[in-house]
Amino acid sequence: MARMTMIEAIQNAHDLAMERDRTVVAFGQDVGFFGGVFRCTAGLQKKYGKERCFDTPISELGIIGAAVGMAAYGLKPCVEIQFADYMYPAYDQIVSEAARLRYRSAGEFTCPLVVRMPTGGGIYGGQTHSQSPEALFAHVTGLKTVVPSTPADARGLLLSSIEDPDPVIFLEPKRLYNGPFDGHHDRPVVSWKKHDLGEVEPGYHPVPLGKAAIRRPGSALTVLAYGTMVHVALAAAEETGVDAEVIDLRTLLPLDLDTIVESVRKTGRCVIVHEATLTCGYGAELAALVQKNCFYSLEAPVVRVTGWDTPYPHAQEWDYFPGPTRVGRAMTQVLES
Repeated sequence: MARMTMIEAIQNAHDLAMERDRTVVAFGQDVGFFGGVFRCTAGLQKKYGKERCFDTPISELGIIGAAVGMAAYGLKPCVEIQFADYMYPAYDQIVSEAARLRYRSAGEFTCPLVVRMPTGGGIYGGQTHSQSPEALFAHVTGLKTVVPSTPADARGLLLSSIEDPDPVIFLEPKRLYNGPFDGHHDRPVVSWKKHDLGEVEPGYHPVPLGKAAIRRPGSALTVLAYGTMVHVALAAAEETGVDAEVIDLRTLLPLDLDTIVESVRKTGRCVIVHEATLTCGYGAELAALVQKNCFYSLEAPVVRVTGWDTPYPHAQEWDYFPGPTRVGRAMTQVLES
């Protein structure tokens, strides 16, 4: 199998979808001629023309508003917001229009729209280029929310998202674009091209939404993570020697609750890891679900390891970032409880 970076995998998913279905279009700021700020749409305009891959004005509200209209009329727009931090002007269009279109039309209209957004920190982007707003989308009925952690999943999940008849928020951990990141910022970056998880099977292979992946089997405790934190959790388990079962959620909604419950009932302990802030973060919902469904199996309280309740700092980025030291400490704490 070929090895790809996550950027190449996302570009390849675009290419496969647009080649297969003429109703698929891609647009956003610098998406066309320039190929996107991270080059995830490189070459698409040259191959498919300016009518199917084009640049837009700097207006997130306009990008999403136009995409909702296109989706209602039968196209399949896959649009890019340059950074997840920039989506707030478009939030009303996402929540009040895209997410509600099927419901408010009694099923007469659907909204097959994908909104791609680079998310998370670890690139010294500071408070306006490092946010993780997944909880804002997971809270909204009518949206699906996806966060891949490998190139193969990025490609397969994006293909499934484009096929989906309803709006999908596709959050791409920008720290994973070029290689896996275990949280050790002072170590050399390993490229996906040199990593086993960089392998991507050729051809059109969608990955189903709503199905988690067990990245590391274990029996001592369960770690629930997604995006960059999957690799941090794997590093923490390796460095502490804890026999942790690491579950990569892949999609936050729909959520693979069956896999979570089966694992926690087996291990009796649970650690939840995400980069977003603690208060009202997605981990709170996961903790509530684990408590409800695994109450009689739990041997210790569920522990969350997250970002702090503060804007994402620039100078103290690695104090904010939930690294393997903090995650490993939580694993040890849960085992000793």
